[in-house]
Amino acid sequence: MPALIEIRNLQIRFGTTEAIRAVSFHIEEGEVLGLVGESGSGKSVTALGILGLLGSAAQVAGQILWRSEAGAAVDLLQMPPGAIRRLRGCRIAMIFQEPMTALNPVMSIGRQVAESASAHSASWTGREAKRKAIAALEAVSIPEAARRYGDYPHQFSGGQRQRILIAMALINRPRLLIADEPTTALDVTVQAQVLQLLRDLQQQHGLAMLFISHDLAVVGEVASRIAVMRMGRIVETGSVRDVLTRPQHEYTRSLLAAVPTLRTDRNQPLAMVGASTRS
Repeated sequence: MPALIEIRNLQIRFGTTEAIRAVSFHIEEGEVLGLVGESGSGKSVTALGILGLLGSAAQVAGQILWRSEAGAAVDLLQMPPGAIRRLRGCRIAMIFQEPMTALNPVMSIGRQVAESASAHSASWTGREAKRKAIAALEAVSIPEAARRYGDYPHQFSGGQRQRILIAMALINRPRLLIADEPTTALDVTVQAQVLQLLRDLQQQHGLAMLFISHDLAVVGEVASRIAVMRMGRIVETGSVRDVLTRPQHEYTRSLLAAVPTLRTDRNQPLAMVGASTRS
């Protein structure tokens, strides 16, 4: 069966700067691919390129092949802007980084979730969109969702704001969810809750997911395959087991070595953790 989405030789430039260099990967229907790399490696730029959100300053080449419900493959880079807008947020959705800033601070969270729905269904009345929004908020375990529909982002905790972003992304039942560092700004306990929520929703709805993170341990809990990115290139791809236990690329080995363990010397600087673990 053809992949749900296949990126072929993706290249993204900003002026003379080559941000993404011949990147290729695919995601099957219902599969979770983890995209891992340090800050600045090109993970988020790749995601924004898939969604056509880079703006006119970016020069994008290659192919992004999307398999429609009818089974035909279409190149997203060749689609007109209107068609991309209809696809974005509906069939392909994204959870953006930083739940503290991704929500509009002067709009109630209920209106923001409802707007995500009504933007892709002109036939929905305001009452129907509100009902859908409340159901979406309940699905991500926002307590008393109907009562809190009119509350504003600052009235919610960081973990709750992340759940609201997940509700916005999933309200239209997309086929592909791009989760860009969805747990970075959260403490460890809340991070675990959000990861479990994403796993549950992914299995419940059969979602395909591109899960972006700099943390191999987090990706290992969610993904079935991992692609490791460095300096705008994919340097290694494989199953979670293979990448985490038998890494082939030196960069992947250095990422794994930098993860603190119970045997790590707590008296040395964090920058030395990888060096001491390898020795």
